[in-house]
Amino acid sequence: MNKNFLILLMSLLSLSCFSQTLQQCYDAAESNYPLIKQANLIEQTKQLTLSNIKRGWIPQFQVSAQATYQSDVTAFPEQIQNLYQQIGINMAGLQKFQYRIGLDMQQTIYDGSAMHYQKQVAQRQAETDKAQLESNLYAIKQRVNDLYFGLLLINENIKLNEELQDLLLKNEQKLQKLYSRGLISKSDLEAVKAERLTTAQQTVTLQSNAEQLTAILSAFCGIEITDLQRPEPITSTTENDRPELKYFDAQADLINAYRKQLNAAITPRISLFASAFYGYPGYNLFNDMMHHDGSLNAIVGAKLSWNIGGFYTRKNDKNKLQLKAQMIENNREIFLFNNRLEQIGKDEQIKKYQRLEKDDADIIALRTSVRQASESKLENGTIDINDLLKDIFNENNAKIQNAIHQIEMLKYQYEKQWLNG
Repeated sequence: MNKNFLILLMSLLSLSCFSQTLQQCYDAAESNYPLIKQANLIEQTKQLTLSNIKRGWIPQFQVSAQATYQSDVTAFPEQIQNLYQQIGINMAGLQKFQYRIGLDMQQTIYDGSAMHYQKQVAQRQAETDKAQLESNLYAIKQRVNDLYFGLLLINENIKLNEELQDLLLKNEQKLQKLYSRGLISKSDLEAVKAERLTTAQQTVTLQSNAEQLTAILSAFCGIEITDLQRPEPITSTTENDRPELKYFDAQADLINAYRKQLNAAITPRISLFASAFYGYPGYNLFNDMMHHDGSLNAIVGAKLSWNIGGFYTRKNDKNKLQLKAQMIENNREIFLFNNRLEQIGKDEQIKKYQRLEKDDADIIALRTSVRQASESKLENGTIDINDLLKDIFNENNAKIQNAIHQIEMLKYQYEKQWLNG
């Protein structure tokens, strides 16, 4: 079995059987997205274009055939014809019906580097198309971010909801004992039980949402998502390396290639040619005036050609390319400007969640302490059930807020990294 296939199979199995990282989801989504197929199509198109350009050095052949009937033909004046007839020569002239079947060949030996620059344009065009494709594929990461961090948050809520159910169940069991001894009313026991069942219903809803997001992320990445790893916080920033910037660079290189091709358009060309045909009349007109039979004829030579028409539009063509180059740079400036604004927004969101998370541990500890104190009071019969439930839910809400702050901060950190490429 092919070694590369085994490596690919093992990597897919590792993605399916174990928890997935954010980077693995990035890579899987990019490989799974149908747009990735265009990379191979771009390369094939480039190779075909280059192959066609190379064929410009192959001798060019043309087969032709024609038959004509003319209203008049080349002939000697009547006096000269009479003179030839006196000495026994019939010089009646060419026939009005003429025909030829021929083969023409032309071989370029100097084209002013036109084909060389055509290759450069084709290569730069392919690089531009690939850069645009990478830019389009890069947007996939943002969609993965939304699904990945959304699923992380739901999973965290499920975990906290299950912990809340366990806590309510423990208090319900304590109340059951107190109720059996007649120390509390049945309504107190039922209140806690009702809250536990309501919390269980919320778990069902959360699990349904998690299954839905998991199915979407799995389909988007093309792998089975079983569990997600929480990514590490990002503390350092990188220089902007977005694929859009590479796309602008590729466009600028393409414009430069067109400039060079423009120069080649006003360069003289040198070629060899050959032509052969069988027909009537041939190159020997005097003989064909006497004999009306077809003949084999051939000619070879060299030709210098210079199309000076390119000078007429050269200035306008150069100005058009300059305007396109300015548009590319303007688009680059617009992109960097908007990108910077988005980064400022992400920075402020990160700072906000960092400030919020700073006190989360203390708030949770305090809420837990209050809840534990309420449970002690309950055992002593000195607290109302509603107060206990309030303290339990306050503690759970504090934990939920902490999870939201952590995951949202991570999300904005990775979104900022996405903005930087």
